[in-house]
Amino acid sequence: MTRRLAEVAKKVGVSEATVSRVLNGKPGVSDATRQAVLSALDVLGYERPTQLRGERARLVGLVLPELQNPIFPAFAEAIGGALAQLGLTPVLCTQTKGGVSEADYVELLLQQQVSGVVFAGGLYAQADAPHDHYRRLDDRKIPVVLVNAAIEDLGFPAVSCDDAVAVEQAWRHLASLGHERIGLVLGPGDHMPSARKLAAARALAGGLPEEYVARAIFSIEGGHAAGAKLIDRGVTGFICASDPLALGVVRAARRKGLDVPAQISVVGYDDSALMNCTEPPLTTVRQPIESMGKAAVELLNAQIGGTSVPADELLFEPELVVRGSTAQAPRV
Repeated sequence: MTRRLAEVAKKVGVSEATVSRVLNGKPGVSDATRQAVLSALDVLGYERPTQLRGERARLVGLVLPELQNPIFPAFAEAIGGALAQLGLTPVLCTQTKGGVSEADYVELLLQQQVSGVVFAGGLYAQADAPHDHYRRLDDRKIPVVLVNAAIEDLGFPAVSCDDAVAVEQAWRHLASLGHERIGLVLGPGDHMPSARKLAAARALAGGLPEEYVARAIFSIEGGHAAGAKLIDRGVTGFICASDPLALGVVRAARRKGLDVPAQISVVGYDDSALMNCTEPPLTTVRQPIESMGKAAVELLNAQIGGTSVPADELLFEPELVVRGSTAQAPRV
């Protein structure tokens, strides 16, 4: 107990006596100091006294699948900033291969008595992945918001970039440049945003040949492998489900001695950091990260405040950003 008092007091910058008064519910402590002590308990991993457990911390879980793709740090910055403006503190949870799983993080966040959780990318977007931890959050009535397309029936509000519009913008751009053999490099088959992109492409093409579609893990290496296959099948215009996938396609083209964009045109997705600094600068479809992050936090805060929020999906319009990785299709 003495150690706990000392650690919390040091964290907050108050005396151990002040911490003791908060834990025992005694008067003489300002609301701000009281809240700071309770938040410090949560951050340090100590359980709140029984009489105080009904009061959730002003902590919000922010769960990301990775940080290697620049889009996720960008979402973290936008969401974290919006949370801070409301006096909420984000607890960043990033999955690592062979490390802490998404379900483990959910368990940790429940122990910390967080006010809510925002997921920006995760297993909710994969139909074949385990989803029991989401239902646990729902059973505990923890406010949750999902960023980008989720499987059906999870029952949480979502904020998404319109995948169909993104593909339409990229497709029409490549078609206007004379590309007739347009291919897609997508995520796994059970990945919902990729499924939406594929459905949109099929509708635009009036029937897209299966050999013009390749699946990959979301990485430069995955894009390289998928791009190499489609290049061998005659594809000249590529629409990719992420910027790292697009950079992988560019690399695959160069390894085959082909010029981008003179022979191969590539469109990414996200407009993540530094895509204007690649060689060539990447044409991509930009997600409105700031607007999406702000909307996600507003939805979460409404739930935290006791307002009922429909489990609907807010769709945000993407924007095609034309740079140097697309050009007129090569003449046959």
